[in-house]
Amino acid sequence: MIEVISARFAYSGQQPLFENLNLRIGRGESWAVIGPSGCGKTTFLYLLAGLRCLSGGTIIISGEPITRPRPRTGLVLQDHGLLPWATIRDNARLGLTIRELYGPDGRHAPADMNIDKSGADRQVDYWLQWLGIEHLQDKYPAQLSRGQRQRAAIARTLVLEPDLLLMDEPFSALDAPIRVDLQNVMTKFHRQSNLTSITVTHDIEEAVFLGRKILAMGAGAEKKFCTIENDLAGQIEERTGQAFRKQCETLRDLLERLS
Repeated sequence: MIEVISARFAYSGQQPLFENLNLRIGRGESWAVIGPSGCGKTTFLYLLAGLRCLSGGTIIISGEPITRPRPRTGLVLQDHGLLPWATIRDNARLGLTIRELYGPDGRHAPADMNIDKSGADRQVDYWLQWLGIEHLQDKYPAQLSRGQRQRAAIARTLVLEPDLLLMDEPFSALDAPIRVDLQNVMTKFHRQSNLTSITVTHDIEEAVFLGRKILAMGAGAEKKFCTIENDLAGQIEERTGQAFRKQCETLRDLLERLS
């Protein structure tokens, strides 16, 4: 689904964050991206989202080179990004409201998408219920906990039926029990939907739990990358087991070597 070919990116006046990066991500795969602060994890995600442009090379998603945001890519950020003056239901419906305004123009909505108001409302109902916040739909973001606001942000993304889900440290600001609960929720969703997902994280346990494949990034001018297979992703019952702890140690050792 995703091909990263000889990718290069540098901020103006700085050393390249990426140089000759090549990567292939298959449809339906779940990936985690991990590395030290400043190594380029979020920049990599924004490049996939079309929010930044490469200095060289190409990113191809579903056969199309990425030069701008694509309507079938969903993005969940750490800070929720909810409109404070809108109810949770209106926030969850925001993307669909924009699509109704512009129509299936290929930029704001997929060109082949049938936009139906009653169907859109049912889609919002479904995801609010699936994420356990349907009883909060008439409240405003300031009236909700961090975890509830993040569920609303996830609902806003999933109602758009993306084929690619990008998440930038979506659970890092949450307390541990809430973070684990939402990780379990997203793992369950991935099993049911077979959606392609890429999660940026700085947490080793989260990377091992969410990523069937893990892209580890190093730091420094001579940046190194390494991709590892991870059969323990999504295995809730294994999370406190010896194999899971060993995999976390393996990833920790790898990150130390890359840095």
